[in-house]
Amino acid sequence: MPVIMPMIGNSRARKRTALALALAGLAAGATTGAAPAAAQPKAAPAAAADCSAAYRIEQKLSTGTTWRMCWRYHKEAGLVLEHITYQPPGEARPIKVLASAKLGQIHVPYDDGQNEYHDLTQAGFGQGLKDLAPGECPGGTIKTVRVPEAWDPSHQNVKGLCTTTRSRGHAYRMQGDTANKVFQKQGKDLLVYTVNQVGWYEYITEWRFQDDGTINMNVGATGSLSPMDYDAGDGRGWPIGKGAKAYATSHSHNVFWKLNFNLDGSTKGRIEQYDSKVSAPANGRPAPTNKTTRTPITKELAGDAKNMRWWRVVSATGKNKDGHARSYEIVPGASAKYPGRSYTQHDVYFTEYNKCEQYASDNLPNCGAGHGKSVDKWVNGQALKNPVVWVNVGFHHVARDEDQQPMPVHWQGLSVAPRDVTAMNPLTPTELADQNGRPE
Repeated sequence: MPVIMPMIGNSRARKRTALALALAGLAAGATTGAAPAAAQPKAAPAAAADCSAAYRIEQKLSTGTTWRMCWRYHKEAGLVLEHITYQPPGEARPIKVLASAKLGQIHVPYDDGQNEYHDLTQAGFGQGLKDLAPGECPGGTIKTVRVPEAWDPSHQNVKGLCTTTRSRGHAYRMQGDTANKVFQKQGKDLLVYTVNQVGWYEYITEWRFQDDGTINMNVGATGSLSPMDYDAGDGRGWPIGKGAKAYATSHSHNVFWKLNFNLDGSTKGRIEQYDSKVSAPANGRPAPTNKTTRTPITKELAGDAKNMRWWRVVSATGKNKDGHARSYEIVPGASAKYPGRSYTQHDVYFTEYNKCEQYASDNLPNCGAGHGKSVDKWVNGQALKNPVVWVNVGFHHVARDEDQQPMPVHWQGLSVAPRDVTAMNPLTPTELADQNGRPE
């Protein structure tokens, strides 16, 4: 059976395709310009804090945890989640976690230097939202999304947002000393995702909300290898197909996420960096020692991942039942950091909130004279009072025979994990609820 390729052109022509579609959209707008206002395509309304049912996601998982959030759809950035709260068993009220979470950019440079794309802002990521079949959202609900300023006015309403639940395996297991009983629980996640097509690629933007308070965010690239990108030389591509004639051009996917925390309802959280140093045995000790130091991050920072280094966002107001400040730890996934651009040379950025700073690269054009166009330019020593977290995770795609046809999903992403959000494991069984802290 022949393979049916996507209608959008090859990756080398993506920018031109995006421009052509944009011009087509403008032409359509001009054609209907004389019509009454009511006849014009309207963008989806933004979700408010108490968003309507159509824009609300609320799921109580079988393990007792409830996640609540609002969603909206942006013409370039795609799915945006807002007002995200987490309510595990034993908490009387929802705990506010994130004011907003979204993709901040997908930067795609090719190894031969011939092409470089900013998929959100230049290549039509938001406009490429795809309809989902029921089988792609097993046991869940597919919501209809109205694409704002749709390039194709006849395809404004897309059945493109899946919300469902999935098992993830053991949440914990403990047999104890007596072996009389096994304490174990199977974890449950709320899964929220969309699929957006850009050229020959299809991006699965996935958000997983675990019953223990962890949030996983991942982008999976699938679809097709561009049949026009088989002209790379040795060292910049990989032979695909018979012999060694056609070399698929290698390229990078540098994905940025933008996270605005509002732990316990305050955006004035603080950032802390932790580093551990292992030293050789000394003073008669039989083993090496390890000391962890905390560094408050009080000014904007371009940070680099390092062995035994991590960061957390700390609540300015909230504490758990043990009196410890609530926080979320940033846990980047595996990354191939791309050194070719200044904004991809660091793993995390902490910047002071600025409404105009929306994309990690190729940012909005109207931020004022002298305002940098990428996230690295915004780190200029400003005090962090309302910090925004940007995380960069890279993947260097050197194609392989198994990438055809279709291409298996390759994932990249990060997690934010609760640290002292609750006084104990939120899924602790009742029989162990009194075992908090040092055993008596």
